Amino acid sequence: MIRKRFDDSSCSVARALDEVGDWWSLLIVLQAMYGTRRFVDFQRELGIARNILCDRLERLVSNKVLRKVDVGEHGSRFEYRLTDKGRDLFPVVIALRQWGDKWNPAPDGQALDLRDRASGRPVGTMQVQDADGQPLTIRDVFVREEPDTRQTANRKTR
Repeated sequence: MIRKRFDDSSCSVARALDEVGDWWSLLIVLQAMYGTRRFVDFQRELGIARNILCDRLERLVSNKVLRKVDVGEHGSRFEYRLTDKGRDLFPVVIALRQWGDKWNPAPDGQALDLRDRASGRPVGTMQVQDADGQPLTIRDVFVREEPDTRQTANRKTR
């Protein structure tokens, strides 16, 4: 089976999925957000096969979502840490979690109780907002096919 790559696509969703689109990669990122750093801990927490974990970690490092840090005192020992690019996946992961809790809840019906560390209050539902902070739905947005060249030209001349 030939895997199509989307790194040259004009669709930003396709390009993003090219880097972190398979479920193992996102689960590794989620575990890294929980503080997991070592290969053996990722393997234990996820129950993932060693070869798959090696492949996904290598890809996440090459895509600069994680960075590999040598922390060995006696020989080589590495940790995998989120980069800024990896930390920027936080709202994506939270949105997926909330979507999953709504449409595919855990067998026991219990959603993860995610709370703001500073206030202790529950984290709100992720939503797309307009420039004034008002919620938007899919029906409230459109994709502008071609940029307004006059605006672009005016911006360049200022």
